[in-house]
Amino acid sequence: MSSACATALAACISSPNCSSSLSHIPIWRSSSLRPPPPSLSDISFKIPCGSFKRSSSLTGFRTLSPVMQWQDCTVKMEIDVPISVAYDCYSDREAIPRWMPFISTVKILEDKPDLSRWSLKYKAFGRDIEFSWLARNMQPIPNQKIHWRSLEGLPNRGAVRFYPKGPSSCLVELTVSYEVPPILAPVASALQPFLESLLGRGLERFATFSKSYKSDSTV
Repeated sequence: MSSACATALAACISSPNCSSSLSHIPIWRSSSLRPPPPSLSDISFKIPCGSFKRSSSLTGFRTLSPVMQWQDCTVKMEIDVPISVAYDCYSDREAIPRWMPFISTVKILEDKPDLSRWSLKYKAFGRDIEFSWLARNMQPIPNQKIHWRSLEGLPNRGAVRFYPKGPSSCLVELTVSYEVPPILAPVASALQPFLESLLGRGLERFATFSKSYKSDSTV
């Protein structure tokens, strides 16, 4: 340091305003005063479709799962059978493939009758679509509500509600919620009206099936 600089520095330090004027200036010369460098585990890397964080073990990357899209479909129809018959008919899960167009099989687990395995097969959007899932039937309300949710496989849940319309007819309302499978994401906007159409056709066939089911159940 030159003698001129040393003299100027000494004069500043001896000034009563020196300490206040210099107190806001950070000094990082000493290694003991430097802030610690950020840990690699605290560094996030942004990418257009999300973000991921470097793992602390440096063995790879932990990606964040994308938020999947859920859709809801509701259809309803008046059925010309008593509400108790419609409820019993819909409760027969293994008979559902006989009237629901896209359900190929339903198998109730013998040791756990509230659980059932479902398979779906249908040709749509120029491809053969196949999915399966394990579902649990939740506690029903007799002659009022049947509802379920999937435990594995294709994520879905739903409910069927029954409303009396008279001594020999009722209104059946079916609501199905599902996570759009990645393979069908490009046609997600068309999927909801397509499925509503299928469910509507299913209820039309259910209306016919329930009449014969009534005959079978009274034999």
